[in-house]
Amino acid sequence: MSASDVLIEPTSHGVNILKSAAPILVGIALAVGIQFLLPSTVGPYYSRLVIDAGIAMILAVSLNIVNGMTGQFSIGHAGFMTIGAYTAGSITFYSSLLIWGTAAKHGSFLGSGEWMFVIACLCGGITASIAGFVVGLPSLRLRGDYLAIVTLGFGEILRVLLQQTGKVVDNAEIVRNAPLTTFATVPVGGAIGFDGIPKYTTLFWVYAFLAITVIFAYRLKRSSFGRAMLSVREDEIAAQAMGINTSRQKLLAFITAAFFAGVGGGLLAHESGVIISPKDAGFQRSFDYVIMTVLGGRGSITGVMLAAILLSGLPEVLRDFERYRIIIYAALLIFMMLSRPQGLFGIHEIWDFFPRSWKTLPWKKSPREEAQ
Repeated sequence: MSASDVLIEPTSHGVNILKSAAPILVGIALAVGIQFLLPSTVGPYYSRLVIDAGIAMILAVSLNIVNGMTGQFSIGHAGFMTIGAYTAGSITFYSSLLIWGTAAKHGSFLGSGEWMFVIACLCGGITASIAGFVVGLPSLRLRGDYLAIVTLGFGEILRVLLQQTGKVVDNAEIVRNAPLTTFATVPVGGAIGFDGIPKYTTLFWVYAFLAITVIFAYRLKRSSFGRAMLSVREDEIAAQAMGINTSRQKLLAFITAAFFAGVGGGLLAHESGVIISPKDAGFQRSFDYVIMTVLGGRGSITGVMLAAILLSGLPEVLRDFERYRIIIYAALLIFMMLSRPQGLFGIHEIWDFFPRSWKTLPWKKSPREEAQ
């Protein structure tokens, strides 16, 4: 090995690290820009809509890993979101009472309270991923309608269990002096819902987590694991004959999707004006995310994101037609599915429709092309 090789190798390694980190850095920079520029431009009402759209995109992209990439049919995704919401909300609510004596928001932007909120969202994702393992493991031999029934049952069971939980303890002294048996009843509000959670969710955190979710999903799709998942979607028997462990791929998809759903639930729980309740784990919310994945296209990350934006904003666009809003909303969905049964982008991403010359840019090259 020559001296020039010794000098070139670390440099190229550093460039590869920078290229790998660049999308995340760009995503965080965009999140900062949205946080500080958008509210003053569009006002608080439309800023709230943008937050809702961002959370919907996180949930839709994560569900796309299961429904789109592995071809499963889960309609219990809202259950994982709700587990994440209750876990993250419980951590910030009771930790705030123990540390600061109040459950109100503590600190400013990127202060100690917000970092506790980030940790709580990650814990919510981990708890949801454990639930994804528990649900996914016995469901590996199921597919189609049978898997849908199992995931639907999971959401309904979770909804009933949350209705049986205890009353929220909102007094700091009681929390500090209460025995552990007080928390054995899981004091998160029961059927009334979990109110009083500090409101840390901002445009920055929503779109920072969205950037991480989208980048992870895209890199997973292009990786060997993602190719294996896509092969399971196309023909599970053929994939198994080629030596792919289909059970492992489906379980990995469940766990990964549940993790990001739990993070999205944590963001939802800490959003201003939102009170999480057991009904969030029900069928209706799960069905909304299923519609987003179907409308966007199976396996298309950008298509699912566009569908999430459209379906989040459409009810507000039709607000002036309140009497006929649901009818118009349903009619538009039916028309879309009849005219584009494969979804908005089908199996493609948005840049697949761009001119060929754009695809030759350095950051669009595949790993095989870069090696050549």
